[in-house]
Amino acid sequence: MSGLSGLLEGQVALVTGAGGGIGRGIALRFAQEGAAVVLHCRTAVEAAGEVASGIRESGGRAVVLRGDLTDEEECRRVVAEAAEWGDGRLTALVNNAGVQPTQELRGMTVAQWRAVVDTNLSSVFACTQAAVEIMREQDGGGSVTHIASVEATHPAPLHAHYSASKAAVRTHARSAALEYGPLGIRVNTVSPGLIHREGLEEAWPEGVRRWERAAPTGRLGRPEDVGDACVFLASGLASWITGHDLVVDGGVSARPTW
Repeated sequence: MSGLSGLLEGQVALVTGAGGGIGRGIALRFAQEGAAVVLHCRTAVEAAGEVASGIRESGGRAVVLRGDLTDEEECRRVVAEAAEWGDGRLTALVNNAGVQPTQELRGMTVAQWRAVVDTNLSSVFACTQAAVEIMREQDGGGSVTHIASVEATHPAPLHAHYSASKAAVRTHARSAALEYGPLGIRVNTVSPGLIHREGLEEAWPEGVRRWERAAPTGRLGRPEDVGDACVFLASGLASWITGHDLVVDGGVSARPTW
C-alpha cells in the first residue's frame, strides 16, 4: 500500500481490538503509512477481515489474529504469532482492545469490575510485556501505544470501572517508559474524547449535542483522528517522546468547568 507520507514504511504493527471502530481506524492509518499490520480481534472477525482485505487489495500487508486477551497466555500467543508473521519482527504495538459497559458503583460486583479491568488493563500489561521481549532483540527497538481515555481524568457516572482502568493504563505507560526506555522501547498513551460510531447520534443524542457544544472544534472525533495520533507516536517523528499522554478530544479538556 502506498503511504500518504510513508512514515511507517518497513514497520510491523499489531493493533489489538482492530474489529471495532477506533481499532479499524488505527489499522487503516498504519497501513496507509506503509506498515504491515496485524489486526487482532476477539469476536469481530468479519469486520477485522474486511479491513485486512481492503489493505491487501490496496497493495499492503495485513493479517487477522483472533484471541481472548483476558487470558495471559492468549496475549503471549497473539504477540508471538504477530511477530512470526512479520518475519520475526514487531516494531509497534497499539493496545486498543477494551470494553466500556455501564454500571452503578452501588450494585457493581467484583466480577463486573474484574471483567473490565482484565480486558482494559491486564491485557495491556501482558501484551506489552510479551512485545518488549521481541522488540528488545531487534535493531531500532520499538514503540508501544496504549489507548486510554479522557475519562482517566474526567470520569463519567456509571463508568467507575472503566475510568479507573484507563487511569491505570496511563500510569502503566509512564512506568513502562521508565523501565523499557533503556531497551530502546518507547511507551505512550493516546486519550481520545468522544469518537463517532454508527448509530451514536440516535442512541445518545443529548450527549452528542453536549459534546459538540463543548468542543472548540465543534465536532465529534473520528477513528482516523486517533489513528493519526498513533501513527505519530510510532513514527520517527516521536523518537524522543515517551511516557506521554496525547489527548485527542477536539479541545474539550481545555474548556473551563466554572
